[in-house]
Amino acid sequence: MTPQDVETLFTRHDGSYGFARWGRPIAPIVFGVQDETLSVVKGAIEAVATLAGAQMAETDPELGANLMVFFFREWEELLEVPDLGRLIPDLEPLVARLSAADATQYRAFRFDDDNAIQAAFVFLRMNEAMSQIPAESLALAQAVQVILMWGDRAFAEKSPLAVLPESGATVLRPEIAAVIAAGYDRMMPPSADDPSHALRLFARLRLDDPKG
Repeated sequence: MTPQDVETLFTRHDGSYGFARWGRPIAPIVFGVQDETLSVVKGAIEAVATLAGAQMAETDPELGANLMVFFFREWEELLEVPDLGRLIPDLEPLVARLSAADATQYRAFRFDDDNAIQAAFVFLRMNEAMSQIPAESLALAQAVQVILMWGDRAFAEKSPLAVLPESGATVLRPEIAAVIAAGYDRMMPPSADDPSHALRLFARLRLDDPKG
């Protein structure tokens, strides 16, 4: 992994750089799944938070829960969720746009005065293709994508996960794990919009393979 690779992970579609990590303990809640899947999703969030050194909490003093994960069949179902429109601006046109695009997932963030992550919302439309993905893999991928605010296309061409050939287990790619850990380094800022931040992240990477 090169400094350019790191910068690309946090580059937006307009070419600007944007990084943010959580500025408070993460208090997750999951809607639309059975108990066994609920434990898988929360377990994945806790595992990634532990890797990052981020704190977890039962509740958030302002929102109750600050990481909300929704599983559903059709985007229109979101319009029936009480008070969701107060948390997600312009919910109706957003649902219409996602439905027209046949999208299967969407993430939204809210930020505090330091531009650190204050809350995150994960929406997963479980069509046939999504339903074929093992719950562990789906949960881990989503946990990775909300532990930091990544660039728009950070994982568009390559998943943050890898499958171990020996066991078939799905794991977080080591270079992505290293970037997450570096992002939560106590000496690093909670947010950044200057590409030089990527150089500081790169300098803190801990990879077993020095070539990345």
